[in-house]
Amino acid sequence: MKPKRTRKNHNANGHDMASRVVRVEFNHPTAEAVAIAGSFNNWRPEATQMVALGDGRWLKELVLAPGTYEYLFVADGQWLPDPLAKETAHNPFGGVNSVFEVSSDGAENGNESGSNRNRQ
Repeated sequence: MKPKRTRKNHNANGHDMASRVVRVEFNHPTAEAVAIAGSFNNWRPEATQMVALGDGRWLKELVLAPGTYEYLFVADGQWLPDPLAKETAHNPFGGVNSVFEVSSDGAENGNESGSNRNRQ
């Protein structure tokens, strides 16, 4: 995932909090449907369906406030960690979640950046 641009959000106390557009790409050559679920959407894959680009490539842009996020891809109902995530965290189901951080200065940590970053 990589930050793309900044949006300003106003929180309830009037302070600005910069959100980032994070581009998520994933490769799965046989998937018919891919979503991303994580701490940013209450782990609801139906809330964040990815768009098929062809040749097994999938894309989604997320608007996220600075913070640390855990996530998994859901390909045809199968929950999968990001194979290129630099950080993981154990989850309560005996597996691991992928982890990334969106910083307030626009840097994103925990994953590789690039147009074909996520491969399977």
